[in-house]
This record gives sequence, C-alpha cells and structure tokens, in this order.
Amino acid sequence: MPGFGLTMGLTLTWLSVIILIPLAALFLKTFELSLDQFWAIITSRRTLNALKISFGLSFAAACVNLVMGTIIVWALVRYRFPGRRLFDAIVDIPFALPTAVAGVALTQLFAQKGWLGAPLAELGIKVAFTPIGIFIAMIFIGIPFVVRTVQPVLIDLDPEIEEAAASLGANRWHTVFRVILPSLIPALLTGFALAFARAIGEYGSVIFIAGNLPNVSEIAPLLIVIRLSEFRYADATAIAVVMLVASFLIIFVINRLQRWAQARIPVH
Repeated sequence: MPGFGLTMGLTLTWLSVIILIPLAALFLKTFELSLDQFWAIITSRRTLNALKISFGLSFAAACVNLVMGTIIVWALVRYRFPGRRLFDAIVDIPFALPTAVAGVALTQLFAQKGWLGAPLAELGIKVAFTPIGIFIAMIFIGIPFVVRTVQPVLIDLDPEIEEAAASLGANRWHTVFRVILPSLIPALLTGFALAFARAIGEYGSVIFIAGNLPNVSEIAPLLIVIRLSEFRYADATAIAVVMLVASFLIIFVINRLQRWAQARIPVH
C-alpha cells in the first residue's frame, strides 16, 4: 500500500513523543518507590478518599450527562424551534471556556449569596465548597462530550424507521426504546466514556468550587498538585499511576461494551 510505511512511522513517532514517553516517565519515577512505600501511599486515608471523590463523582456526573445529553440531542435534532442554532452553539461553551473561568463562574453562582446558591441555602442545601459543587462542575465540563458524540448518529438515523415502527403498531415509547436507543447505544457509551474520562482529570473548573478539604472535598488531581508542591514527586506519580491504570481499565471495559453493542445493531 503506497505511503503506509511513511504514515505509520510518523504516527508511531508522534504518539511516542506525545503520549508514550511521558507516560513511561511517570512509571519510571514511581519505580523509585519500594513496593511497601507505593502501597502505603495509595492506601493512605487521604489518597483513598481523594480517589473515591474523583472516580465516584465523575461516574455520577457522566450518568447525569448521559441522560440529559440524550434529551438535549433529541430536542436539537428532532424539533425545529426559534433559537435552536443558538442553543446548539451554547452546548460547546464548556469546550471553549477556560476551565478556571468556568470554576469561578460556578462558584459565584452557587455560593451562599449567589443566584442559585442563596435559594438552595434556604432549603438547607450547600453547594459551593462541598462535594455537590464538584459534582456540578463535572457535569458542566462533561455535557458537550455526550451531545456531540450522539448528535451525528441521531441525525443519520432515518426517520422512516420510526414511521415504519409506528405503522406496525409500535407506540412512541416502544419506538424509542426498541428501535432508536439500540442504534444509539455505541455512541452513548462513547460519550459516557469521554465525559467520565474528562471529569476524572478535571482540575481548573473544580478547584474553585470544591472547598478542597482533605478527606471531604479534595479531588485526586489536587492531591497530586499538593504533593508536587511539597517536592514529593514519587508520591505524586504513584497517585497518578493509580488514576491512569484505573481510568484505562474503566475505559477499556466501556470500549468493549461499545463494540458489543455495535455488533448487536440490526442492519436496516
């Protein structure tokens, strides 16, 4: 095949420089620790709580984005209404907005005297500087991944399929759950994985609204930064390695589920 050798060589070189070598350096730095030291770091109470907050809230935020993102896509693709293009553009704001700016805006909005924080505080719900604030920030940065992944698939889904299902007696709910959703599942899983991965590593938009209390509202990326500022580089890389391996395994499982769902899509 003409050009295969050149393009493959450039691909491997670029991936090595940008991804593989930095990741290898991460593991090499961690190898400076003994196994006992590594285990003590990753099983310390502060590390476990930080990992639990990062992964747990990222998963919850990705689940919310999966549902709400699907509803947003459905409205944008299946209906025509004034301002549709504007709403479509608004979805991309979390992509373009600097994460620190997003964090400051969310903190001001959900602070106890903020527009949304004040009425919630009267109900006894404190958002800013609590894990709830982290959860909201993760939803904010993850929603475009689901929308932009599912949107082209839904656009390409022929409406005649829905009409055929209706003509055969299927009601609206049966058409959605038995005809449309099975075709969207691979894209939904991809959007879920992207939103989940982005939320795990998010720092800028979370740091301002989190409160950053150890064992309460401290995310794993912040703990890594703290360890780096303390010149405990091996400790920081140990936490980073755990996050990397866990994220890889989770995304690998999701990708396998995506392929399984893709293989089960009926050919129309």
